[in-house]
Amino acid sequence: MSQPRVSVVVPLYNKARFIGRCLDSILAQSFSDFEVIVVDDGSTDASLELARVYERDPRVRVLSQQNAGPGAARNRGAQEARGEFLAPLDADDAWEVNYLSESVRLLDSYGASVASLTWAMMELPMQISSAVRWRKAGMPEGRYRVTTATDPRLLVAFLANMLPSSTVFRTGPFREQGGFYDKFRCLYSEDAYLFLKLALRYELAFDHRSPVRRYMDASELATNLPGVRPVEPFLLEGEDLYAGVDPSLHELLRKVLAIRAFKTSAVLGFFGEYSRARQLYSRFARLRDWSLPYFVAGLIGCTPVAKIFAGLVRSTGVNLRATHA
Repeated sequence: MSQPRVSVVVPLYNKARFIGRCLDSILAQSFSDFEVIVVDDGSTDASLELARVYERDPRVRVLSQQNAGPGAARNRGAQEARGEFLAPLDADDAWEVNYLSESVRLLDSYGASVASLTWAMMELPMQISSAVRWRKAGMPEGRYRVTTATDPRLLVAFLANMLPSSTVFRTGPFREQGGFYDKFRCLYSEDAYLFLKLALRYELAFDHRSPVRRYMDASELATNLPGVRPVEPFLLEGEDLYAGVDPSLHELLRKVLAIRAFKTSAVLGFFGEYSRARQLYSRFARLRDWSLPYFVAGLIGCTPVAKIFAGLVRSTGVNLRATHA
């Protein structure tokens, strides 16, 4: 069997209602030089059985493993991949018909120096493109290389807006950086860990068109987790993020981690977890960071005042869990 240009990796966990829609969108692509690797991550519903029906197409392989989390499932698929490019697609998302053809065309035109291409997404059922947020956040279009002049707030925006289902990677850089964070059955921000490593080491590319359909009501790990969000893994053990990064970018990385730590501390405090907020905030805060986003909010999160503030915010109808994106 000849080597495909693209390896599509689908992590699957209890998505019986959606896996058909996902796989149908892959097999309907106008670009056909791909393989599909579905990794069932210990589903307890009919997901595995439904996915195996698609093995009638010789391009589709279905693997099964004990539950280890989405990062581990994607990495298992990436280990098995034979393609020049890796294209993850979550089992509850879907692509428009020209997604792969345009992704390959653009990555070929950009050349080997670009490690990944990320698209905006059409968020359903609201029918809103994430490009609206991208423009407000100053997300670039086309090729972009992080430098010492990069505003740390822009790099934070990368972490919030780069998602696996809308990103195609060159397999080499993906593997060089160890893939997605996959320890401790991590369920939150395992993708941001990888995207931060890539952004600090390679040139990236972005496209504001939205050929990806993200079904928000089905994305339970991303949007429907009960209670406060877990602390991002790059805040818990991010020391290796500095390895292999140009020393001139270390201060930028420190500020990015501080901004995320301040925001997370604020949310922890809003949910009454003042001790955890203080521990996190004290690890990252420096007096010179007073002008960074969420510096004051994170400080408030370390005190019982946060609970009072959270009550006022909730009274306005704002979802505090949603603020932790």
